Amino acid sequence: MVHTASRGPGRPPAAKAAETRERIVRAAREVFSELGYDAATFQAIAIRADLTRPAINHYFASKQVLWREVVEQTNAMVISAGLARAQDATSLLGQLSAFFAATMQADSQDRSAAAFLVTSVLESQRHPDLRNDNGDALKHSREFVSSAVTDAIKRGELVTDTDVSSIVEMLVAVMWGMGFYAGYVGDHEDLAAIVDKFEMLMANKLWQLRDGAAVR
Repeated sequence: MVHTASRGPGRPPAAKAAETRERIVRAAREVFSELGYDAATFQAIAIRADLTRPAINHYFASKQVLWREVVEQTNAMVISAGLARAQDATSLLGQLSAFFAATMQADSQDRSAAAFLVTSVLESQRHPDLRNDNGDALKHSREFVSSAVTDAIKRGELVTDTDVSSIVEMLVAVMWGMGFYAGYVGDHEDLAAIVDKFEMLMANKLWQLRDGAAVR
């Protein structure tokens, strides 16, 4: 018995197309993180995704279009997921811990996510045309921390004369420093240990000053 194909040449089935598109986005995230926007090419991305260059062009008309797709998906994976987790927390430490938990989960799934977020901040400075308020991870993380600190002051967790802007920038620097570490330096286990120590520090459980000791 001769079997014939049920569908002829043409567009791939929707499930196959979605899988291929995701392969491209993941490969692009890795290549963009390693090479930066300017040096990344469709050819390099195609090789990483084990596809042909025309296949990349079939799904994404330009490098900028692909870049924006990677930004959108990575923000959803890390930033949006972190914000969603933090909504139910009732303390500053709880909110930060929830945010970091989402970050670590994303890191365990795809280490290039943290690296790409750091890269996206740098590239938005080099290429203003790549900036997008909806996909600005630094802006959204700063807004989250600012809101969390303000709420902490209202709850009495922080003194009322706290310099909000300085506290916010300090915590943002810590968050993005951890993002750099997660993406380019340590592995997932290292990151988990660092986050644990940061939480202990925030809870004043990491060390105890001697009686009468003063911070100079």
